[in-house]
Amino acid sequence: MFSKDLFGERLREYRKKSGEKQDDLACILEVGKSHISEMERGNRTTTAEKIAAICEHYQVSANYLLGLSDDPTLR
Repeated sequence: MFSKDLFGERLREYRKKSGEKQDDLACILEVGKSHISEMERGNRTTTAEKIAAICEHYQVSANYLLGLSDDPTLR
């Protein structure tokens, strides 16, 4: 089941693991830094297009990011 909180935690985990700042990811997604902050805190989601971009950027599955799977590998 989808959880905004889990999505935010996993997004933050991958962003930090890659050594990026919120500003860096915001630039990649063409959104404001506050959008990234809100997503990471579980207060906001984003479009399917931006989720796809996040998955491609971090090489992680959408199902994992969205909390639908515990397997982060792309398939």
